[in-house]
Amino acid sequence: MLDEYLEPEQVAEVYQAYLFGAEAHDGQHRLSGEPYITHPVAVARILAELHVDHLSIMAAILHDVIEDTEIAKELVEKRFGKDVAELVDGVSKLTHIHFENKAEAQAENFRKMMLAMTRDIRVILIKLADRLHNMRTLGVMRPDKRRRIARETLDIYAPIANRLGMNNVRLELEDLGFSAMYPWRSRILDEGLRKARGNRKEIVTKMEETIKTRLEQEGLNGQVIGREKHLYSIYKKMRDKHLAFSEVMDVYAFRIIVDSVDACYRVLGAIHNLYTPVPGRFKDYIAIPKANGYQSLHTVLMSPYGVAIEVQIRTEDMHKVSEAGIAAHWLYKTNENISNNAQKRARQWLHELLEMQQNAGNSIEFLEHVKIDLFPDEVYVLTPNGEIKVLPRGATAVDFAYAVHTDVGNQCVAAKIDRRLMPLRTVLLNGQTVEIVTSKGAQPNPAWLDFVTTAKARSNIRAFLKNLRKEEATILGMRLLNKSLAAHGAALEELAEEPVQRVLGEFNFENMEQMFSEIGFGNQMAMVIARALMSGEREPAGESARTSARPLAIKGTEGAVVTYAKCCRPIPGDPILGFVTSGRGIVIHTEDCKNVAEYRNRPEKWIDVKWEQEIEGEFPIDIRMLVYNQRGVLATIAATLSEMEANIENVSIEERDGLHSTLSFTVSVKNRQHLARIMRHLRKLDMVSRIHRLKR
Repeated sequence: MLDEYLEPEQVAEVYQAYLFGAEAHDGQHRLSGEPYITHPVAVARILAELHVDHLSIMAAILHDVIEDTEIAKELVEKRFGKDVAELVDGVSKLTHIHFENKAEAQAENFRKMMLAMTRDIRVILIKLADRLHNMRTLGVMRPDKRRRIARETLDIYAPIANRLGMNNVRLELEDLGFSAMYPWRSRILDEGLRKARGNRKEIVTKMEETIKTRLEQEGLNGQVIGREKHLYSIYKKMRDKHLAFSEVMDVYAFRIIVDSVDACYRVLGAIHNLYTPVPGRFKDYIAIPKANGYQSLHTVLMSPYGVAIEVQIRTEDMHKVSEAGIAAHWLYKTNENISNNAQKRARQWLHELLEMQQNAGNSIEFLEHVKIDLFPDEVYVLTPNGEIKVLPRGATAVDFAYAVHTDVGNQCVAAKIDRRLMPLRTVLLNGQTVEIVTSKGAQPNPAWLDFVTTAKARSNIRAFLKNLRKEEATILGMRLLNKSLAAHGAALEELAEEPVQRVLGEFNFENMEQMFSEIGFGNQMAMVIARALMSGEREPAGESARTSARPLAIKGTEGAVVTYAKCCRPIPGDPILGFVTSGRGIVIHTEDCKNVAEYRNRPEKWIDVKWEQEIEGEFPIDIRMLVYNQRGVLATIAATLSEMEANIENVSIEERDGLHSTLSFTVSVKNRQHLARIMRHLRKLDMVSRIHRLKR
């Protein structure tokens, strides 16, 4: 098989790798009882069928020697070169690092595989071939282990093969995964498919002959193939679209392979003249390829037999790429243009993977991001310059902004869709032209995470907010520490270097910035650090941190590290107290909040705070009123609130009796004076019987 496309000296190198691997795995056996070397050889055979380069074949034969034998990476590098050693290392699993749980270990293995893939795409080819052979020989495993491996295959490996355009590998992984995950469902569907195949044979043959005859009449050459449906794709269609087996099998599928792009469109015209096309079911993936580089014309027709026909029309080159995907780079490297699209798009995806990895907080978060990215049902939109952007279905204007550039996403404030100003949460549709309006001072909003769909947008928003929150915590921590030092008659800028370095070492802080952020997040008490800085002794447990005469001024612009309790909803003008909460910074309560009582036994957590003189912003407050049941009561009250410049965030209505109803509003106000004016105006309304500020 190898001598069909490799040079004799390359085949000799592969043979040397085989001898080395056989010796390394000598005495080892698989669960089936076969010598272990049969597995790496089978993986290499799968890759040889794809005609990948000889270094990948060698790495496939050696892919388990570092993990499962005493052979070190350095020895592999010395014998077979750096490229082979790096490939083997990239494929090797992580086994020597302790993880908190199984999910974290699997996520970290996946992250390592993805990063190795970004360095050399051949790593994933070997990994996919490894997984494919493991799936072929899964029968010897325990049922629970079979299901776990099958689930991982369906969730991760098959989608990656699809993302890289490797259709043949993807289909086999899906069918094997399906039969291992759901053996009964698979068996019943397989039996149904065999029966249906016999019943359909005559119709398929007739339609195939009719299509061939029409192409000959039009002077077009094309290979017409009746396309087999795969078990897992039938199952998914039945599950997702709630269809019966007979409804799925009512669709007949054909593929027409021609010699040029021009012929694809001419065949399409001939087919549409032969059978009636179904409106809205034509897709041109030649002009606009899929995200994985796949190209083809898709159309659905109604035949005279009363059944639907799915037809794919593509060139020979497109067919090769659709079957081999990224592997077509090696398989058909004599024609550089064949895999250009798949290669380019795979590289772009790998670049985005690197960006996601840098932004992800941990391996599990990274895995979540990539999973989102692995299941794109695409929508195609245009930039104002006519450039096509491919996004997953359900993507919004924010997803589009991040697809253009990370900075555009971070600074977007609005979107013009087909020249009309639309909200950023607007879901995009095929063919729309999208223009993003940006502002230099703008920044991502946490609410965006509720509606963005792309992994790139989600990871960038999270990374930005994480960094922003850290900056806010650092600033707050510095203010808190300065306040605590003031109780000792000192200030940060007056401190000598020696006590600062001593305290950094004592509390295991890397630098002062970390010390400030830990105080700001509430993980360390400012008074404890201040006491250590001044005397070198930790503050005794239970001693109050509220010893400074000057309360901390709350500006309302501190961000996520200062939050306002929902139980009492404090607003500027209310007497307030601050409660330091680990990981959340300071939570502000009103002094008369009923929850304050249960915190009284933890005085070291409380901190004196006050409102700044000039404070800007809006604060939510709950108002409850008893109203007479009249027509238009809600509209009148809403109009009054609007006139008073109070934004309504939430409203609920509860009928008390036949005459009265209770209205509960959450409105945004500026301060106590603003609230007092609002309540005064509402009391004047004839329909309002009673009104009060609600505290839970």
